[in-house]
Amino acid sequence: MNNTQREEQIMRVLAVSLRQIFKKLSPDYDRLEEIRLRIGSPLTVTYGGLPLFVSKEGQFCGRKDACPVEAGQLRETMDYLSSYSRYAFESQIRQGYLTVAGGHRVGLGGHVVMEDGRVKTISPVTFLNIRIAREVPGCGQEVVPWLWDRGRLCDTLVVSAPGLGKTTLLRDIIRILSDGDGERGCTVGVVDERSELAACIQGVPQNDLGSRTDVLDGCSKAEGMLMLVRSMSPRVIAVDEVGGEEDCRAMEYVMNCGCCLIGTAHGIDLSELKGRPVFGRWMREERFERYVLIERGQEGISYRVCGRDGRTLWRGKRPS
Repeated sequence: MNNTQREEQIMRVLAVSLRQIFKKLSPDYDRLEEIRLRIGSPLTVTYGGLPLFVSKEGQFCGRKDACPVEAGQLRETMDYLSSYSRYAFESQIRQGYLTVAGGHRVGLGGHVVMEDGRVKTISPVTFLNIRIAREVPGCGQEVVPWLWDRGRLCDTLVVSAPGLGKTTLLRDIIRILSDGDGERGCTVGVVDERSELAACIQGVPQNDLGSRTDVLDGCSKAEGMLMLVRSMSPRVIAVDEVGGEEDCRAMEYVMNCGCCLIGTAHGIDLSELKGRPVFGRWMREERFERYVLIERGQEGISYRVCGRDGRTLWRGKRPS
């Protein structure tokens, strides 16, 4: 996906008046990370790692000159995001997000409607966070060699705080393992519950996940992992953002079936992960043989690969 394609995808879901602002702003969509819409609050973007205000004239500006987001702009954007049929996207909305063409994920906030103690929907939606998805081919190139041990691919967990690029790194790891070198690629099965990894349109991936990759798009992670083991004979199963009890039971099944598992999870570091019930037990049992930590420091974002005992095996700066 190039810069122009990414711009077209984002423009397609914004209210017309907001499109005009962004056309004047003309940002580099490789550096644009988030667009935040909050009714009555300034139009805000995250650009090159910095939170910035945007004026009606399409310029970065201070707080007092920023363009306030109107209720009509947010409603119109929601109409485009849901293709004028919010009911069709109800299962995603109740989980607090929508995923659109290109794998861009839109976080939702507003009034939560409950039914029988569970979230039924969010209505009205009054807050949006459009997170710009991007491929960074090669960002996992230096990481992947450290995921092998004596010719065997290791069960691996990628860990980082939100917004540091877990999905981007996982996507490239999948591509590298799938394509391999000549005939040495792996058959990879991907459960893409939120349509972020492959960005499928009518079942066809728009992102490059490699030539030996099979995708279950829009399927729950727990069900999808079991389906792939039973039907697609993958050597590797990859899933994004695991953590629920059902996910963990399915992950144990996958690991016990001889498939290599590569997943991601939210976490600041291994100490925090160790404090969680399931992950803590798995760490004590050394279920995962490799941990890849994505960390933000003074010199930018870096990758760190650790062994099953938590000791650092390799550290390197994340490619731009």
